[in-house]
Amino acid sequence: MVAVTGAATGVGRLLVQRLATPEGSIRAREIIAIDQEFADLRDVTWRIADVCDPGLVSRLEGIDVLVHTADDRSLDTGPARRRKHNVLAAQTVLTAAAASGVPRVVLVTSSMVYGAAPDNPVPLPEDAARVSDNSEGLMGDFAAVEELAERARRAHPGLTVTVVRPAPLVGPELDTLLSRHFAAPRLLTVKGHEQHWQFCHEDDLASALAFCALHDVTGRDGVVAVASEGSLTQGEVEAIAEMKHFEVAANLAFGAVRRLHQARITPAAAGEIKFLVYPCVVDCASLREAGWKPVHDNESTLRVLLESRSGKHAIAGRTLGRKEATITAAGAAGAAAATIGTVAAIRHLRKRGKG
Repeated sequence: MVAVTGAATGVGRLLVQRLATPEGSIRAREIIAIDQEFADLRDVTWRIADVCDPGLVSRLEGIDVLVHTADDRSLDTGPARRRKHNVLAAQTVLTAAAASGVPRVVLVTSSMVYGAAPDNPVPLPEDAARVSDNSEGLMGDFAAVEELAERARRAHPGLTVTVVRPAPLVGPELDTLLSRHFAAPRLLTVKGHEQHWQFCHEDDLASALAFCALHDVTGRDGVVAVASEGSLTQGEVEAIAEMKHFEVAANLAFGAVRRLHQARITPAAAGEIKFLVYPCVVDCASLREAGWKPVHDNESTLRVLLESRSGKHAIAGRTLGRKEATITAAGAAGAAAATIGTVAAIRHLRKRGKG
């Protein structure tokens, strides 16, 4: 039996649908959907549970593989609240699985744990070292979850824990730092460095998770990366998106974002902005060698992202209203003007808040 937490919505729902309509001869004997509410999904067995409640252990009887997708990646959730949920949920899932005799758990984090750096090789090997991070951003959440996975492997030798690391996720309804980046007037770049872009369509992530669960793909050192094959250069992305870039010095870009984040004007931390200007491209060796391939390439996935941004405006990860977008639009003409535009946006937002 394959169980999926967070089965009512998002990637969890896509995964349950994928498992219920398998391709080929290998299929789950039974699909267990775990969430706090039912959803209109056929050919699954529902077990209502809260993944943060230790009582979850009573809902895992007979499970062969447990795939945990019930995390919070929303940019609108407060960092402390999001971290508390994500860590507690992963900890509860791992402890409950070990206590109930579940042999395999699959956790979903992100390729962000590799870190984005100007000197990163393109691509990074799948088993490249994970960057330690305790910031309040999503990267810190993922690092904390992966630390729990490492502890669980040591504490419970009978439990196999696989961490699946997707590249930045794209989907028609997803609101992420990436989608907001492409809703800006122009694309931010850092002087002297060339960006390489790699994406993961949410349907490909669901497909990869199903493949891992059904084909016993555990990865090198318990790590499996998921993404479209290869990458796109900055120039290729700009041509596809029909967008231009503005170039700034690294200290100016990260300093501006740091001030915006400290003022709680934008959810984007300076460390997370690095993934928009420095490469983090991964070689998905484990899945490729096991026979899995993504359906979506980077170009088609980028086009999905571009379609989803229609009518939306953002800067530094913050969604803007029409007036705010007008303030910042002129600022995208160049590096100096972009800085002025950012400062203008801060002043406008602060005045609005006082009013």
